[in-house]
Amino acid sequence: MAETVEFRSNGSKASGYLVTPASGSGPGVLVIQEWWGLDSGIKEMANRLGQAGFVALAPDLYHGELAAHDEMDKASHLMQSMPPDRAGRDMSGAIDYLASHPSVTSKGIGVVGFCMGGMLSFIIAANRPDKVKAVVPFYGFPQGATEPDWSKLTAVISGHMAEQDSFFSPEAARALEAKLRALGKNVTLTVHPGTGHAFMAPHNALGTFNSEVASKVWPQTVAFLKENVK
Repeated sequence: MAETVEFRSNGSKASGYLVTPASGSGPGVLVIQEWWGLDSGIKEMANRLGQAGFVALAPDLYHGELAAHDEMDKASHLMQSMPPDRAGRDMSGAIDYLASHPSVTSKGIGVVGFCMGGMLSFIIAANRPDKVKAVVPFYGFPQGATEPDWSKLTAVISGHMAEQDSFFSPEAARALEAKLRALGKNVTLTVHPGTGHAFMAPHNALGTFNSEVASKVWPQTVAFLKENVK
């Protein structure tokens, strides 16, 4: 079942797309959007997680704003103008909503993020170690000034990055993996050969969708979440 829900966000309100599995219950997973907004592609990913037995919630970090898949300038503007503190509160509120939802059976929460959402998934994991136990970031990760305080990070991370990516380079991904491992963190960032940014995206907005890689990575994602979100 899929529905739009409202939840508290540090004294304010936010909304999101909630999917409950046919069984009626399952582990909780936060799904974080790309720079387009809470679009059909992110809803499809949440639906897939629901079909795999998870209770998935994708918060609307743009609060109703949306960019079409041929509006890259608008998507970039929406991402740049999104207040980071509000996004942080919304993600944290969504985690609390999931954690207290009667359909969620897990004590911890998983996080899956794409592009901008991949970057944000690292940040919310570092900021909410009390709840976030497993993270699957796609394409994106924090760099430089956007990096959080890694000392608080306790979640297991299994990331999937693109080899040909002008937004997040594979060299930077490998450097971050090495940095976090040196800090004792359980992090694996896999760079998939021959892939471009957004290789998992069903909407194929950038013309980089790779069905072969996507069909291999998705079952791995589901298995990783089932193993680590309990």
